Amino acid sequence: MTLFRRLLPIMKKELLQIRRDRRVLLILTFIPAVMLLLNGYALNFDVKDIRMGVIDNEKSAGSREFINSFVTSGYFSYVESLPSSEAATQRIDDAKLRVAIVVPSDFSNTLLSNRGADVQVLVDGMDANAASTVVGYVQAVALQYSQKIMLSSLAKMGRGSYIPLQYDARIWYNPELKSAKFLVPGLIAFILAITAVIATSLSIVREKERNTIEQIDVSPIRPYELIIGKMIPYTIISLVASALVLLAANVMFDVVVKGNYFYLFVATLLYIISALAIGLLVSTVADSQQVAFQLASLASMLPTMILSGFMFPIRSMPWWLRMLTNITPAKYYLIILRSIILKGVGFEAFWDQTLYLILFIVVVLTISIRRFKKTIG
Repeated sequence: MTLFRRLLPIMKKELLQIRRDRRVLLILTFIPAVMLLLNGYALNFDVKDIRMGVIDNEKSAGSREFINSFVTSGYFSYVESLPSSEAATQRIDDAKLRVAIVVPSDFSNTLLSNRGADVQVLVDGMDANAASTVVGYVQAVALQYSQKIMLSSLAKMGRGSYIPLQYDARIWYNPELKSAKFLVPGLIAFILAITAVIATSLSIVREKERNTIEQIDVSPIRPYELIIGKMIPYTIISLVASALVLLAANVMFDVVVKGNYFYLFVATLLYIISALAIGLLVSTVADSQQVAFQLASLASMLPTMILSGFMFPIRSMPWWLRMLTNITPAKYYLIILRSIILKGVGFEAFWDQTLYLILFIVVVLTISIRRFKKTIG
């Protein structure tokens, strides 16, 4: 209770300062809301309504049936009929089409003679991930149409129709394949990085600019009490921000926490402490709020976006960049979050990531506190 009484005035002062400082309020409120909207709508990796053009050189009932199989698949949107491959290439270059199907003039006759018909598919490959998805959809539709032709041929020959190999694909954790469910955990890590690292570094540097931090030497307040008193408000705000993001994600994007809420709370608290340690470290280097904001952005936003697995898979990175991801706490936090939110697994699935996060906290917080003591000493 004695420690709490000593911390209470610092916490009240910090909350009052947050309410008065519009820049901090902007960081804590507006940016998380914008990032949530961007995550759900702009940062969407789903490939839908693929714009398709058709070059039907045969113009028969068989070719129209084949083309219609793409439209009825639900992946493709028929846009227009094209006269030649050159016209299709031009439309793809102008971004009017994403894929063009070229049906040969002997399409039906080739199939009737029990030979394989060659169909050309032109795909816009500017976005490699989207192009790979489009090619996969084309292959799936073509395979389904081929099976239909084969079954029809067997029926005409009086043989029983069957498919030699059938499979039933079950997609775990995200059956609808919605990218929002994969990106929301990364958004939480990003928001916490903003609220904890940037706001904390600005708060302490503000004391430097006003020369009030020098009064600690002649006051009964100890350095660690000042640090704890300033950290607690931002910790509470960060926890509230993450809860609001989860609530909004559930309402807007149907993201449901499948795992244990206690594990989720503990993991979030550990990640916030690690972010606060980074913010404290930045504050020992910067002498102005402008410099602190720039350094905090580099130390929190960019690693969270690039090196944590939020946007880009870590396994596809070169080995030296994969080594660099180990000093990014968001990497461990994201693995824990996705395990709890999407998979609903227990502590045994991410205990090692929790240990890595604790180790990061111990190392960075120790360095930060020592540098902070030298700064005010």
